Amino acid sequence: MIVRHDEPTREPLAAERLRHDPRLAEARRLIAQAVHQQQQALTGVRPPQADRQVAYQQLLDRFAAARGGGLFYPYIGSGLGRGPLVELADGSVKYDLIGGIGVHIMGHGHPALLAAGLDAALSDTVMQGNLQQNLESARLLDTLLTAAAATGADLPHCFLSTSGAMANENALKIALQKKYPANRVLAFERCFMGRTLAMASITDKPGYRDGLPLALAVDYVPFFDAADPAGSTQRAVAVLKRHLARHPGRHAVMCLEMVQGEGGCNPGSPAFFAAIVAVLREAGVAVFVDEVQTFGRLERLFAFEQFGLADQVDLVTIGKLSQVCATFFRDSFTPRPGLLSQTFTAATSAIVAGQTVVQELQSGCYYGPDGRIATIHRRFGQHFNAIASRLPGSISGPYGTGGMIAFQAFAGDAGRTKRLLATLFEAGVIAFAAGADPTRVRFLPPVAVISDAEIDAVSAILEQVLATEADRPQEPQP
Repeated sequence: MIVRHDEPTREPLAAERLRHDPRLAEARRLIAQAVHQQQQALTGVRPPQADRQVAYQQLLDRFAAARGGGLFYPYIGSGLGRGPLVELADGSVKYDLIGGIGVHIMGHGHPALLAAGLDAALSDTVMQGNLQQNLESARLLDTLLTAAAATGADLPHCFLSTSGAMANENALKIALQKKYPANRVLAFERCFMGRTLAMASITDKPGYRDGLPLALAVDYVPFFDAADPAGSTQRAVAVLKRHLARHPGRHAVMCLEMVQGEGGCNPGSPAFFAAIVAVLREAGVAVFVDEVQTFGRLERLFAFEQFGLADQVDLVTIGKLSQVCATFFRDSFTPRPGLLSQTFTAATSAIVAGQTVVQELQSGCYYGPDGRIATIHRRFGQHFNAIASRLPGSISGPYGTGGMIAFQAFAGDAGRTKRLLATLFEAGVIAFAAGADPTRVRFLPPVAVISDAEIDAVSAILEQVLATEADRPQEPQP
């Protein structure tokens, strides 16, 4: 090894000696070996074990009582999974096609995430935050800011947080402080921003703010309609201009979803967003892109790049699959001291996992029209079309883009779709609803690990369930 004389030879830190201790290397090897061995038992869908069902139901009942409400699915995991397969505490095994609503892009039990978790367990603290940031946080910030800069966006700052709602809250505070005294917010119809008091005020779903005071004045703009691109763009621009004229100088920021996940897996278009942003720029309204669900899941790492807004964004939030959430912002939007501060940035395990996930996405062949994410979307779409030809009227789609995949069953009837989701769960596929009138079934598959054979297996189960549901008599409407 050549030692440069202008660089001092440093004594290794105690932490560095610990990480390279051969005993730890052997321990990691043995743990990974043990996990891998047990994962081999998870080869496909498996029903619950009969002798566990009573105890499992009692566990679900206690859990529901403790949290003050039941779970959407009777899902309590055992702690073991393999790729898209997950074992529940009743002994059943299911295909997880929703991944914690987009969180588990590397599936269950990924060896790289296991290794990251073991590394994090060696850290001196479980949590990192305002007064105590370790090297892991500094590395993740470097990775995220480098990724944002590669898009051409002018986003040199990034603030980490524990949840997508908090990342959005931070972005909103930054925008409102920057644009003070303007205090109104613009958003798209059917948007979802989160469930904090402020985010619930923006989210276009009245049930999510039932009984809550409105924290913000929000004006809504219609979203893009793929069935009428030019007309929907014209209508959206006209409504936006009316809001701006009705409250001159009062709008601080507009919240933009590139793809509406909760709203039904509806993507916009570059031309649509360009028209909207042109009006916002002329009016001096900040452009805030919410990528809590889209980050890493489309044909580019950042959706704002895919939709041609890299040179227009002022604030961007990411979350879910990144494990740690974050708010990016321009230098001119740097908040004054005191506006942003959090006791918890995130758990060290989440920070290290986030670094692992982003590096995997950057180094793998996931992006572009021929990347793995696009091919996964096409394969599901081919199955949906094939099912539609064999079971006319049962399914339409695909909707969404990239790794945000949805289909519509039985004309989007909400009641039948909810029943379909429950039947799918029992049959071994976990999905979730999106949108209302029509209601769709949403897949957010673990694109980093799901194989073509597993997509085929999931689609076969889906067809069986749709055939069963098509033959079932419809329940009378109240």
